[in-house]
Amino acid sequence: MFTYEEAVAYIENIPKFTTKNKLEHTRKCLDLLGSPDKDKKIIHVAGTNGKGSVCAFLSSMLEQGGFRCGLFTSPHLVKINERFQINEVMISDERFTEAFLEVKNLADRLVEEGDYHPTYFEFLFLMGMIVFRQENVDYIILETGLGGRLDATNSVTKPLACVITSISLDHVEYLGDTIEKIAGEKAGIIKKGVPVIFDGNREEAAAVIKARAEELGCLWYEVKEEQQNMLDYTPEGIRFLSASGIYGDTELFVPFIARYQMMNAALALETMGVLRMVHGLQKEALKAGIRSTRWQGRMETILPGVIVDGAHNEDGIARFVETVSYFQKDYPITLLFSTVADKEFPDMIKRICEGLDFANVIVTEIWGSRKQSSRELAELFRLNGCETVFAEPDAGKAFDLAYKKKKDGLLFVAGSLYLAGEIKDYVRRNVHD
Repeated sequence: MFTYEEAVAYIENIPKFTTKNKLEHTRKCLDLLGSPDKDKKIIHVAGTNGKGSVCAFLSSMLEQGGFRCGLFTSPHLVKINERFQINEVMISDERFTEAFLEVKNLADRLVEEGDYHPTYFEFLFLMGMIVFRQENVDYIILETGLGGRLDATNSVTKPLACVITSISLDHVEYLGDTIEKIAGEKAGIIKKGVPVIFDGNREEAAAVIKARAEELGCLWYEVKEEQQNMLDYTPEGIRFLSASGIYGDTELFVPFIARYQMMNAALALETMGVLRMVHGLQKEALKAGIRSTRWQGRMETILPGVIVDGAHNEDGIARFVETVSYFQKDYPITLLFSTVADKEFPDMIKRICEGLDFANVIVTEIWGSRKQSSRELAELFRLNGCETVFAEPDAGKAFDLAYKKKKDGLLFVAGSLYLAGEIKDYVRRNVHD
């Protein structure tokens, strides 16, 4: 028998970046677990940036409409249970352990038979499907992990809809070194005859998605930034007019300060429009769901004047710069930054420094095998024109320093979802007045 702590330790010791098992293996595991996806209403979401936010909007809208919604997402920021949510609440340790034991027993049987052990992500996905069966949810929102075509979540064969968010260069060593190649991997979630709703702002990505949808006989629905007209922008959120292809001009409010959340909310709304005959909800319920959405680590205010953002790739950093530049007109900005060693961090830092002026920059380190030296990061900020730069390897001490330097300005924590999670956990354990 495993305790919760032992279950988490077991999962964390499964290699995260091994060769993927074939989707047939994941499908076999689902079938051996009793096909927990059978007859479930599933919305499948892929993309480079924004897919977690789109999932959160969808979940919130369905919850607002009175449905019980299961959400599987990654990565977690503080606690692994965050990956499995029922109506935006992460599952209990007891439910986590129950699902773990069921998958662990299956994995043991497979290994005894000379078959494969599920990978880290595959193991968690299987747990998620068990949890959602146990919780008897009405809908399941599945966020892909690294890619799409070969992702464990793609073993689900009959989703209600496939959603593809913005696509940019990220994980090129796994997904390809061009937008078209990455779009092809993301478009791998498209199933025959299943409607496709996608971000059409990059023509090269949109062309790939449309071609795949048409090849499989799918209706497709394109959403673009030009359809979103911002009406009001405050530290509490954004009010905007979305020209929905289904609902027409619709005024929405997103409780986030990042402008890119207009696109994410619009994609989610269009998805619900495509599925309106399935859920039967009125537009006002959908608007209320968007207004009440919560999502961690994406321009999230965790203390007055302290915002954490998980931007960690080219497109995410561009969006981060766009958001912060709006506020630097009125507030001195302090940046707390870190990243992992396998990211293109010299380019990230250059882009940040070209677009923003900082009162202070504090760089720190994220624990683990992918740790990047804070001294090297600090030197890159100096080389790119930042004058007041401090290196503090300990993330907690770095936050304390950054919070002190913030004074009457704003403190942004950026560069990695891992850093966002670590700082959120530190703040939770250490009250800052």
